[in-house]
Amino acid sequence: MTENICYFDNNATTAVAPEVFEAMMPFLTGLYGNPSSMHTFGGKIRHDVDNARQQVADLIGCAPDEIIFTSCGTESNNMALRGFLDRNENYRHIITSKVEHPAIRETARTLQLKGYRLTELGVDKDGNLNLDQLADALQDGPALVSIMYANNETGVIFPIDKISQMVRHAGGTMHTDAVQTVGKIPFSLKDMAVDMLSLSGHKVHAPKGIGVLYVRRGLKLTPYLTGGHQEHGKRAGTENVASIIGLGKACQLAKENIEEENTRVRAMRDRLEQGILDNCPDCVANGRNAERLPNTSNIGFSYIEGESILMNLDAAGIAASSGSACSSESLEPSHVLQAMGVPFISMHGSIRFSLGRYNTQEQIDYAIEKIPPIIRNLRAMSPFGKDGKF
Repeated sequence: MTENICYFDNNATTAVAPEVFEAMMPFLTGLYGNPSSMHTFGGKIRHDVDNARQQVADLIGCAPDEIIFTSCGTESNNMALRGFLDRNENYRHIITSKVEHPAIRETARTLQLKGYRLTELGVDKDGNLNLDQLADALQDGPALVSIMYANNETGVIFPIDKISQMVRHAGGTMHTDAVQTVGKIPFSLKDMAVDMLSLSGHKVHAPKGIGVLYVRRGLKLTPYLTGGHQEHGKRAGTENVASIIGLGKACQLAKENIEEENTRVRAMRDRLEQGILDNCPDCVANGRNAERLPNTSNIGFSYIEGESILMNLDAAGIAASSGSACSSESLEPSHVLQAMGVPFISMHGSIRFSLGRYNTQEQIDYAIEKIPPIIRNLRAMSPFGKDGKF
C-alpha cells in the first residue's frame, strides 16, 4: 500500500498481495511459453494454469472445469447474460435488481432494447431485496435472473442461497455477480442452486485484467469470444498466464484469510463507522440495519456534496469513494441510494469506506480524528446556510 495514504477504497480495487506478485514473476520472465503449445515448455505452463484453476475452484466450492478465465468481472457479467440468452432462445425474460452494478444494469437494459422483457426488483430503505416481487416475476415463464451477491456501494448482502432456490424451483436460470463477495464471506457453490457466478481478480489482491465466470457443468453458453480452443472452447484467446497464476494465489490467500476479514477487518469497519457517527452530527450509515459485507460502510453526510468531501479527504491522505468506480465520473446521484429512498440532503453527500486486510488500527484512529473537522468546515461553507442547513 502507498505510504502515508489511508486507503479505504478496497471495493474499487485492492493492492496486489506481495505473495501474488512473487508467484507471478516467473511467468513474466523465464516461464513465457504458450500453454496451448504442444512442446514440454508450453505443457509446463498448462499445468500451472490448471493449478490456478483449481485454487479458484477451491475458494468458491466448484469443480475446476466449471471455471472460465476472463479479463474482468464486466466481461464475465456480459458473457453470462449475452452468452446464455443467445444460446437459450426460449428465455425472453431478464430479472435483475434496481441496485445492480452498471455491468449488469446497462447490459440488461441494452438487451431490453433488443426485445427482451426486463424486470428490475426494488429494495427497501435498508437495501434488502423485495423477494415477494421476485416470486411474482418468476411466475411469468422461464427467466434469466441476475442478482448481485452483495452491493458494491453499501455492502448489503442478498440471500443468494434462497434466491437461487426460488429461481430453480420456478424453472429459471440463476447468475450472481459476486465480485464484491468473493474472499469476504465464506460460501460454497456446491451447496447452492447458482448456475453462473462472476468474480474479479483485482478485488481480491490479484492484478487488474483477470476475472472468472463460473458456469455450472452442462449449462450451454454461446462463447463471448471466438477464434480459438482456449478455456475448453468457451472463451477464445491466448491465456493471460501471469495474471491467472496471480489470481490462483490470491484465491488461496483469500481462503486462508477469510476469518480475518470477518473479525479484524469487520471490527475496524465498525470502529470507523461508529467513530464517524458519534462525532459528525446529521449523518447516517446507509444499509446499516441489513446484513453487510464485513469491510464496507456507506455514510451519508447531510447538507454537503460528496465531491467536496472526497477532495478534502484526499488532501488529508484518506482515499475513499462516492460509490462504484465504474460510474465515478457521473454527476448523477447513486442509483443504489435512490432505489433505497435515501433523502436528497444526504444522498449527494454519501461516501463509501471499504477496508481490507492491509488497513491498520492507526489508520482508523487517524481517520476518526481528521474526518469530523473536515465535515464541520464544509458545512460552514455550505450554500445551504452558515450551519449547512436549509
